[in-house]
Amino acid sequence: MTSADKSLIENKTFNEIAIGDAASLTQTVTQEAIELFAAISGDVNPAHMDPAYARDDMFHHVIAHGMLGAGLISAVLGTELPGPGTVYLGQDLTFLYPVRIGDRVTATVTVRQKDAARGDLVLDCLCVNQAGTPVISGVARVKAPTEKVRRPRIEMPDVQLSRHQRFHALLTRAAGGQPLTTAVAHPCDAASILAVAEAADAGLIRPVLVGPAAKIAGAADQAGVDISGFERIDAPHSDAAAAAAVALVRAGKADLLMKGSLHTDELLRAVLDETLGLRTKRRLSHVYLMDVPRHPKPLLITDAAVNIAPNLGVKRDIVQNAVDLARVMGIARPKVAILSAVETVNPDIPSTLDAAALCKMAERGQITGALVDGPLAFDNAVNLQAAKDKGIVSEVAGDADILVVPDLEAGNMLAKQLTFLAGADGAGVVLGARVPIILTSRADSARTRLASCAVAALIVRAKLAATPAVSA
Repeated sequence: MTSADKSLIENKTFNEIAIGDAASLTQTVTQEAIELFAAISGDVNPAHMDPAYARDDMFHHVIAHGMLGAGLISAVLGTELPGPGTVYLGQDLTFLYPVRIGDRVTATVTVRQKDAARGDLVLDCLCVNQAGTPVISGVARVKAPTEKVRRPRIEMPDVQLSRHQRFHALLTRAAGGQPLTTAVAHPCDAASILAVAEAADAGLIRPVLVGPAAKIAGAADQAGVDISGFERIDAPHSDAAAAAAVALVRAGKADLLMKGSLHTDELLRAVLDETLGLRTKRRLSHVYLMDVPRHPKPLLITDAAVNIAPNLGVKRDIVQNAVDLARVMGIARPKVAILSAVETVNPDIPSTLDAAALCKMAERGQITGALVDGPLAFDNAVNLQAAKDKGIVSEVAGDADILVVPDLEAGNMLAKQLTFLAGADGAGVVLGARVPIILTSRADSARTRLASCAVAALIVRAKLAATPAVSA
């Protein structure tokens, strides 16, 4: 084929092939390629996947060789020589030298023998790294095609890995402390009982189930969960359960509050009661901690669940609540992007005016512990190239940790788009009350439910660690 035919794939038939014919392909060994091969093959041996476990000279050795032996050599045979129509009959390979991430490996196959009676070929196989050192050698046997094939080359699919490593790390960190007593309001369906049991099994919470005893027992039976070891407090209905759960926290008998199967408004109504609730001087707000595949770091999105159309004063509290959470999560100086539809102040778009005011408030110490910038559109808040293309000079643009949305509608849509289109996980917690409030949904994965509990537990532990001990 000529250089103009690179969009086509063409084979060589048995009769067109001569002894000594050769073809090659080159591939760079990457972490993502190894993980993809592990996902496909099911080979997650820690000697291949975990550098903390494996000896340095053996790290990725076997899985990389398997990926190259089963993958790269096969690709040469199936796409180059003989090409489409080839039937792989067998191989005998020897692994000669370790293959590591970053190595650029070239696989070459050379025709050694032809069996005219059977239409079979024997090919020498050799893989060398970028230094020319042989890493694999051996032979392959194939049945060569007898019919000519010349077709458009199929574009490789864009494959995305989703490991959610950030939530794994979050759960590992949170599991290192004592479980926190958690008042669970009205856990009367299978999903909420299951969320409670998962968090208890993970050592994150010590649940107190508050609600109608018969309904809780029925939900546990439906979920197949044993709740005999959980403390239970009977309450006749959801409003009473919310009030009783809040009372436990107010009396210091619970460290956390968790939503069961009642509506969020019912629970927050009890929390906001001026006499018996858990109000502070800070406005309540919801924060999603989002683990978005292929985004380089977690994103905090606020407020997507509590404040419908917040004014400037409420937005100040929304920002500060999210900043405080980010600092608990280990982000020393979080970068806060105040989102709007555009990145310039426009009197006809109120959210841009609020963004400018919030930036000035941060400059004057009314918002502390963060870098705040806005208005910023979503693209130039999270993508550095998008910010550069717009000529935005900012420490926040393209590298935001916290995304502050204009209103609940925008936040809800953004969080759900990331979840259902980008495969993100979102742990949710309400801040601004005396204790964090854990909100879970029936649509949440087990990992997300646990992450929500882990976030709340870390907040409480950080608060306890910062409280000076009282001497007797």
